Amino acid sequence: MPTVIDQAICIRQWDWSETSQTVSLFARDTGMVRGIAKGSRREKGPFSGGLEVLTRGEMVAIVKPGSDLANITAWDLQELFPPLRTSLGVFYAGMYVADLTHHAVSDRDPHPALFGALLASLRGLSPGTERAAVLRYQWATLVETGYRPEVERDVVSGSSLGLARTYAFAPHQGGFTRDAGPANGPLNSISAGSLTTPTSVLCACAGTDTNKKLKASAMGLSFIFFSRP
Repeated sequence: MPTVIDQAICIRQWDWSETSQTVSLFARDTGMVRGIAKGSRREKGPFSGGLEVLTRGEMVAIVKPGSDLANITAWDLQELFPPLRTSLGVFYAGMYVADLTHHAVSDRDPHPALFGALLASLRGLSPGTERAAVLRYQWATLVETGYRPEVERDVVSGSSLGLARTYAFAPHQGGFTRDAGPANGPLNSISAGSLTTPTSVLCACAGTDTNKKLKASAMGLSFIFFSRP
């Protein structure tokens, strides 16, 4: 049973007993690790007083082959992200990116670039930056998990997407089209203001159209990750 030492962000936690917790940790080089941290809530122990959602630390875990749950033996708390605990809007944004990570990543499937994007999002969150930070992380999630939508080519005709007054997002084809015909399956319409040019969906900075850009990337995310049974 190999012992793993890795940087991780706590995505979820539940009280397992008065002194122990079950946790989901997104680790940089290990991926999602779900495990039991026995004795983590005791004052004296190798867990920094317990694991808390949306904190970063160094985890020590015994990963058992063939077992869904690892044995978390230590947690060294290293970063708290204070704005998450002083602003409700920032807290909601942090919980959203944590939940998105939970749905997007399979157990023990490493995504170091996505870990870096999550860490950057949590560090960058502050009042007024929530939408831009969420947009950046939504796009990073699509890219790093292999679900990046096609934004240059019309996924129905195969030609260059070009400019149009409106576009449609075709989730089964994995991108945008100017053809909103019923033969192409269920489509979600999006205005030119949301996708002024095909590559504007790549924009990950704050601006007047941030709400609309969020809608564009959220279409793919809601279909891919949140429509699963």
